[in-house]
Amino acid sequence: MSSKDKILDDVARVAGGAVNVFSGLQKQVREEVKTHIEDIAARMDLVPREDLERVEAMVIEARVQQEEQNKKIEALEKKLAKIKT
Repeated sequence: MSSKDKILDDVARVAGGAVNVFSGLQKQVREEVKTHIEDIAARMDLVPREDLERVEAMVIEARVQQEEQNKKIEALEKKLAKIKT
């Protein structure tokens, strides 16, 4: 093996090691950022999406029921008006 081949092998090994280091560093940075964001969210007292969606569904159902009740009240008021006349 010539010295040129040895140098290329060394460069390849160093480059491969650098890729591994950067890959590990990227994972570590992602975890740190995720942890930091979760920390901020906890301090801000944010509501989880699942809770928000449940409340939203309850509000929609309440709105539908309210509209149905309003229609029934209108019908009863019409009947009452006819009885009075």
